[in-house]
Amino acid sequence: MHELVRIWFGWVEHWGYWGVFALMALESTVVPVPSEVVIPPAAFWASQSQGGMSFFGVILIGTAGSYLGSIINYWVSRWVGQPVVNRYGKYFLLSREKLLLSEAFVCRFGAPGIFVSRLLPVIRHLISIPAGVLRMPFGAFSVSTVIGAGLWCTVLAWFGQEVIGGHPELLQSPEQMMRVIKARLLWFVVAALVLAILYIGVIVYGKKVTANPQL
Repeated sequence: MHELVRIWFGWVEHWGYWGVFALMALESTVVPVPSEVVIPPAAFWASQSQGGMSFFGVILIGTAGSYLGSIINYWVSRWVGQPVVNRYGKYFLLSREKLLLSEAFVCRFGAPGIFVSRLLPVIRHLISIPAGVLRMPFGAFSVSTVIGAGLWCTVLAWFGQEVIGGHPELLQSPEQMMRVIKARLLWFVVAALVLAILYIGVIVYGKKVTANPQL
């Protein structure tokens, strides 16, 4: 993983937009590319007018890459079906437990669940698989994915500009940069989790009220 992180970092540094697009597409499939090593350094270099990129260009191309990877997962999963995904998912680090959790999330919360999941670790990479298996409407899936991925890329870009801008020496160690970015992102991930819990609570309470109007 150490060598892969350095290789991926080099893609961003030398390939610019193409590197960002390719890596964010992979990040949204089953390939464990950490987005923290892609968008933050690209946004920093863009803010320094390096690499021929712009800040908003990084966000847009990162979102586009995320969407491409997600729809590949969606259509492949929709085509092969649940039995194949359950049987062979373990060979792509997709345990049955993770797939069942993601599937339950999609079944219960639909498009808003897709949006929230794009902001959460682990489930962000998997959510398009059960969406495809369960044949979620492609339009709703696309809108939720683009909005969620766009917000995630924006947050990563802002943190990259601020954190690396204050500590440019982090670029000398991609692994250390990734750890620092993740630590700074903790509050955002916690906020997303709280949002997800509140949303789940509202849905559950709404169903109880519907079932029992006296509540």
